[in-house]
This record gives sequence, structure tokens and C-alpha cells, in this order.
Amino acid sequence: MLEAVYRPWPWYVVGPLIALTMYLLLYFGKEFGVSASLRATCSAMGAGKKVKFFDFDWKKQNWNMVFIFGAIIGGFISSTFLEPSNAVDLASSTKLTLEQLGFERVGESFLPDQLFSPEFWTWKSIAYLFVGGLFVGFGARYAGGCTSGHAISGLSNLQLPSLIAVIGFFIGGLAMTYFILPFILPF
Repeated sequence: MLEAVYRPWPWYVVGPLIALTMYLLLYFGKEFGVSASLRATCSAMGAGKKVKFFDFDWKKQNWNMVFIFGAIIGGFISSTFLEPSNAVDLASSTKLTLEQLGFERVGESFLPDQLFSPEFWTWKSIAYLFVGGLFVGFGARYAGGCTSGHAISGLSNLQLPSLIAVIGFFIGGLAMTYFILPFILPF
């Protein structure tokens, strides 16, 4: 019976749900984006006393904080209770590429041990995550919003800056994947 829980929802269910959510947000004059939610959270925690960017009335955006805490709780629930026991069905070319990058036992478990086991948490891996987080945070602020804000909210509003930002996100992701990541992996 729990097998159905592990299957992703089909696109024809999820797509309309995202569209409905966007319609409701637009109807109520709200915009969706994770970076805006994180900004409201930082403001609520007192960051506005030190940095002017966070100095605003976060209580008007309390729904953003509900979203962030819901995402954290949902991530915990799904990783703790809903992780499938079966392996991920990967294409043989993907397995070969990951093995060439230094991953072992590719596709044998849902979450790779090399990324999610306690042995992964070295000072070097933490430094990678910290620097990556700084780049993502700076990029989201520089682009005027995060990928979800531009790709979901901005594109649904037919905003040209969001289209340009999304194209930039894809170009940056491809550049990272094919030109930078091979030089920094394996950690």
C-alpha cells in the first residue's frame, strides 16, 4: 500500500496544481520565491538591525515564513519516513559518467552514500557547500530573485527579466556541470 507514496505524482497532476497555486498567489497580490521567504525569515530573526536590506515589516510576509518552515518539515518527513528502499533506475551512460567522477555503487541506493553518509561531512565538503551557498545567495540577490521566483512566478507573469534570468540560470548550470564540476569532483 505504501508503494503509491513513493511514486512521483504525474506531470498532468503537478502542473495544474502549480498553475492553480500561482493563480491564487497572483489573485491575492503575492509573488512566490524562496529567496523572498528567506529574506522574511532573516528579517524576523533580527537581521534588519544590522543590514538595511532586511529592515522591513516581515509580518506582512508571514506566509513566506510558513512556506519555508513547511519546506523544512516536508523535507525532513520525506527523507526520514518516505525514502524508497529500491534503487534509482539510472541510464547506463549516467552510471558510467558518475563512476568516472569517482562515485561508487552508483544506482544501488536512492541517496548516494558518498553524499549523505557521515563520512561525507569533511571540512572540504562543508567548505564546498558554504561557498556554493554564498554563490547561490549572491546570484539570487543579483538576479532580483531565485530560480523558483523567476521560473515559476516571473514567467507566469510574462516578465522579460525573469525569462532572461531563467536563461542565465540554465547557461550557468550547464557551464558548472560540464566545465567546472569535473575539476572539483571527487571531493
